[in-house]
Amino acid sequence: MKKLLPILILPLAILLTAAPPASSQQKIGYIDSDVIMREIPEYTGIRQRLETIAQNWKEEIDEMQVEIERLKQDFEAREILFTPDIRRQRQQEIDRKVREREQYISRRFGPDGDYFRQQEELLEPLQQRILEAVVKVAESEGYDHIFDRAGDYLFLFSRRRWDISRDVLQEMGIFIDDDAL
Repeated sequence: MKKLLPILILPLAILLTAAPPASSQQKIGYIDSDVIMREIPEYTGIRQRLETIAQNWKEEIDEMQVEIERLKQDFEAREILFTPDIRRQRQQEIDRKVREREQYISRRFGPDGDYFRQQEELLEPLQQRILEAVVKVAESEGYDHIFDRAGDYLFLFSRRRWDISRDVLQEMGIFIDDDAL
């Protein structure tokens, strides 16, 4: 036991002497960029524009699907009348239409699709304004770290007193009711 005591005391002593004093604790804050974004007046117009673009593309996709369904029904209704070559040609035409539809969906809504590029292009100026306001508030209030809790859950628990979303909105010239956050 006597041999074990120095082995246990040494790491404990190192930890205690290396621990920073309470005065050097970091100040951490967070924002909810979804809330901030919703409160920016321009965001509503951008969201509506994106929804209109997406709706138009969805209508085109629906039209493609209607055409595919029409071709399938026609094929099934007449299949017994077709020669093997015509049957193969019609099936290839249906398959081609299905591939075209899938490619269109990918081109418009895929990870590198038109929708996300358009969204990025339209939202970038707003995101830049938010970031600039966050930096100003963080520097003026002495924050060491600011986290964004929107999207994936970065925090499972956060005390409301660290939420600086209202300060960021005020820095941007947007004033909201106490109940809005």
